[in-house]
Amino acid sequence: MRQTFSRRSALALAGGSALAALGGLPAQGHVRSEDWSALASDVRAEFKWAWDHYVARAWGKDEINPVSGTSQSFFIEGHDLGLSLVEALDTLWLMELDAEFQAGVDWVKTSLDFDVDAFAQTFETNIRLVGGLLSAHLASGDPVLLAKAKDLADRLMKAFEASPHGLPYRYVNLRTGAVRDPETNLAEIGTYAAEFGVLGQLTGDERYYAAAKRAMKHALDRRSDLGLMAANIHAETGEFTSRNASVDVYADSFYEYLWDSWELFGDAEMKGWAEECLGAISRQQGRRYDLRLWYPMVDYETGAVAGTSQTVLGGYLSGLMAQAGRVEEADLFLTSYAELQDAFTVIPESIDVRTRRPRGVRTGLRPEFADACLHLWLMTDDDRYRALTATHYRNMKATSKAAYGYTALADITTRPMTQGDNCPGYWWSEQMKYYWLMFAQPRRVDFDRLVLSTEANVLRGFVRT
Repeated sequence: MRQTFSRRSALALAGGSALAALGGLPAQGHVRSEDWSALASDVRAEFKWAWDHYVARAWGKDEINPVSGTSQSFFIEGHDLGLSLVEALDTLWLMELDAEFQAGVDWVKTSLDFDVDAFAQTFETNIRLVGGLLSAHLASGDPVLLAKAKDLADRLMKAFEASPHGLPYRYVNLRTGAVRDPETNLAEIGTYAAEFGVLGQLTGDERYYAAAKRAMKHALDRRSDLGLMAANIHAETGEFTSRNASVDVYADSFYEYLWDSWELFGDAEMKGWAEECLGAISRQQGRRYDLRLWYPMVDYETGAVAGTSQTVLGGYLSGLMAQAGRVEEADLFLTSYAELQDAFTVIPESIDVRTRRPRGVRTGLRPEFADACLHLWLMTDDDRYRALTATHYRNMKATSKAAYGYTALADITTRPMTQGDNCPGYWWSEQMKYYWLMFAQPRRVDFDRLVLSTEANVLRGFVRT
């Protein structure tokens, strides 16, 4: 049985009555009865079904196209790095699909080679491949997986070393260390501390975490008097290149990794920065539109609203706020997204917060709502969040299941919704893991110790059975 966090009861008591008054989600007693074990079994069966199609039609490829049964590269056109396979490993292990996990590990050990004379996106390569290899190593103890993660991280370090400010360039050549694209953003300079810090712990090399933290501190030192940072920054000049403060596009995981550095490594300085940033976001960006809470972009120096869009990516902020103890605000923000789920079945990729209407019709099989629900559930033990996630799962199954797996959608406004033809690599690591963790009583994770990366790689909390 799952153990509850010691802080949960106090948080629940602090937030319960206030949430009703502020317009949050219904009280726990309104949650319908659910057979969570049966739902967990269904999630596992669907994951296994999709994995079998990946094995049959896209083995070792970056991503499967589930409608046509073809595949596509993600990092380097025409050269695959097994993205979906690596992303799936720790989910397979958590679901006790051990033969499938071992087959994936065997492929990594025999076929995955990062000595490629081509440019890869530094940020994506870290969160997806370094993180995936580390979590698979933590699950299995296989030293080859750790060696692969270190080899790749060493290649990515060249992107940090080339900048006079330690801000990683967006792209690095995996063989030569050449870099390009210095015009970058908070997410792409600030989403390394979790993976690099764990790698440093496992190898005894402090260089990785030091490089990651230095990049984050550079941006944090340039906060305005309002406590905000602009979303875009230049790796060579070290200066902001925009004025917009964002909680989602170009910035999201930067804030997550401040808090994760506290959870994983006890870095009190990072915790302080996380709390300061969340406080500034709450004071300066939080806006009510038709009584619902949103965090649109604002000018980082004046606080004036710079745009009225909010993307589905912003849902992560509810989970982060819950982790940092801001449960009431987290619940209110999640309620805004829950209403979109009710209205559109699949949460739009982006909306205008003034009208709550979609700004486009495509969506990328996004996991952020389930991510937020998981963290709120872990903090409060409130089954309202499981119920919202159950709806999220069933809606995905109804709209995105194709002949050979699950696909992004080309148009969420049609009935039935028009399917695209791509399963993003994060599907294997993120939402299916969130569903499993919430619906099952997983034997291989300790919820009291659990820390997930922005890509939902388990970086702490495995239990070997």
